[in-house]
Formats: sequence, structure tokens, C-alpha cells
Amino acid sequence: MLHAIIMAGGSGTRFWPASRRRRPKQLLALVTDTPLLRMTFDRLNGLVPPERVWVVTTAATADATRELLPELPAQNVLAEPEGRNTAACTGLAAHACIAQDPEAVCVVLPADHIIEDHEGFRSALTAGAQHVRANGGLLTFGISPTRPETGYGYLELGEECTHDGEWAIHGLKKFIEKPDLDRAETYLDSGRYLWNAGIFAWQASDLLTEIEKQLPELANGLETIAAACGGADEDSVLHDVYPTLPATSVDFGVMENAAQCWVVPVDFPWSDIGSWPALSETLPGDENNNVTRGRTTTIDSSSNVVISTGPTVAVVGVDDLVVVATPDAVLVVPKDQAQRVKEVVENLRDNEWDDVL
Repeated sequence: MLHAIIMAGGSGTRFWPASRRRRPKQLLALVTDTPLLRMTFDRLNGLVPPERVWVVTTAATADATRELLPELPAQNVLAEPEGRNTAACTGLAAHACIAQDPEAVCVVLPADHIIEDHEGFRSALTAGAQHVRANGGLLTFGISPTRPETGYGYLELGEECTHDGEWAIHGLKKFIEKPDLDRAETYLDSGRYLWNAGIFAWQASDLLTEIEKQLPELANGLETIAAACGGADEDSVLHDVYPTLPATSVDFGVMENAAQCWVVPVDFPWSDIGSWPALSETLPGDENNNVTRGRTTTIDSSSNVVISTGPTVAVVGVDDLVVVATPDAVLVVPKDQAQRVKEVVENLRDNEWDDVL
């Protein structure tokens, strides 16, 4: 009785101006004609039936999520009144799974990753789920690094514990925040570190036990919300209590000090599409490495990302830029500063320009 939890509460600020409050990154068709959330849901086909798939998203995007995934029971879309990071998100979903199935085993995955090897993905998740079913503990999946990436967190591998088919299962030594370039090169050379993909597996009851041990304030709030489910005050309790929950990540806030923690190294191609330049890694470019979508043209220009869903956009004699145009906004930023797009969103918020947020 495997359950899947898709975390779809991100705001996608690095993908402004395409990403907005009511249509964030996971609802956009960035790399194909299919939105990222729909791609994630389809990747589970054959592994988990729709009635055991749960999507945790924001209240502002709950209706759009149900529209995009009509196969899901409406109650399987869990709407957070306010984002409180992944410990609260996964804890809320764990309670929902247990209400349906007290022995639920869950795989947990972000809504906005690109993984084309669906068979390998499902095989790895099956191995991880079987391991936690038999042994308990909390498990994560790490991507074998292909470059000294400074934009990802890392996992330090412990000793190999067992094999499940083609998949080795290791103890997990520790989670590591995003490193500088020198440390990232050391991690790559050592062969003992993996990219932290933010994909997990556990028995729902084991996660809640660890939350109770390590984050009692979060545990108490989630228990209050769970106790109100199905009652007349369900919505009011959720809206009153959820915004008060501690905002911490499940990996650093819960897993890092868990009694048992495992990691499965995987080597299938993966991208988290974290910012506009990442499209250069997943979409084909022209003879000058320009990645373009929509009505765009490039002249004497190279290595640009040029996207338009609004006006015709032309770039001439420029390199290494991101140019994104929508009907009501335009972004121009050097590729190496594209992480700063979230600052634009903060600036717009400060100016109260809500029409473009």
C-alpha cells in the first residue's frame, strides 16, 4: 500500500515573470508542453494509483492543481494556508496518509524535477520503500554528481548496508548545505558525496515519531490539525494553526538527527530546474547555443535563454543573457546572476505591484 506525496507548495520566484502566485513554476510547461506537476504525477504511473497520491500545495493554487490532475480525489489535494517548509508539509501529508492507511509507506518528491528515466526512477523508489517497510527509518535518494555544483545541497555517504536488486542502500552520515566551488570539487573527487535531490521514503508513522521527538511544537500543531479533520471546524483549525507551525526543512530539521537514516545513490539524469539558465541543460539550443521558445529571434548572439509568451523578442549582439517576456512584464538578466530574480519579486512586493506578482 504505497502512497506518494508530491510537494507542490513552492512559489517559483526565480522563474518570474512566468511564475506568479496563482501559477507558480510547478504549474508551468517549461521544458515540454506539459506542466512540471503533471509530468511528476505521470512519472508515478504504474507505481502508485491516483487514490494514493497526495499533493501538498498552496491555498492559492489548490483549484488549479485539481484541474490539472482530475484523476486525483479532491480531498487528496492538501492546501497549506501558508508555506511552512518541508517538515510541516510532509508531516501534514503523513497524517492524511495514516487516516486512510495506518501502515502507509510513503515516497515523497518535489513537483518540479525533470527525470526522463521513468523506469529507473520507479525502480529506485520501490527499492527505497521496501527497505523502510522492512527496516524502519527515514530514507533519501542522492544523485551521483556529474560536476562540482554549488547550487545543490549534498549528502555524505555512510557504509553500504544492503542491496535491493540493482540499488545499493547506505547509511547516511550527514546533510551538507550548498558548498563553495573548492568544496564542491573536493566532494566530486572523493566519490563519497551525492547531490541532495529532496526525494524521500518512509513509513508515515516513523516520520511522525521523529517529528515528535525532535520538533515537539510542530508535532503538537499537526496533531491539533489532524484531530479536527472531518469535523465542522476543520478549515478554521487548519487556517489558525498551520501558519504558527515552525518553518524548518525535513532533511535538516528531522532527518539529520533521526535514529535511522538511509540513502540510495541513483545515477539517472536529473535536474531540479532551479532557475532560468537551467533550461540550457534540458532544452536543445541552436547552432550558437541559444535556447528559445515563443516568437523570438537571435542575431550574432550566443548562449542566451530567450523566452516569450507575449511580444516578439529580438536579441542582437549579446551573449549569456536570460530574456523572458510575458504579456505584462519583461526580465533581462545575465545568466550568472539569474539567482537574483527572487530579489526582483521582493522589490515588486515592496512596491505593492501585486498585478505582476
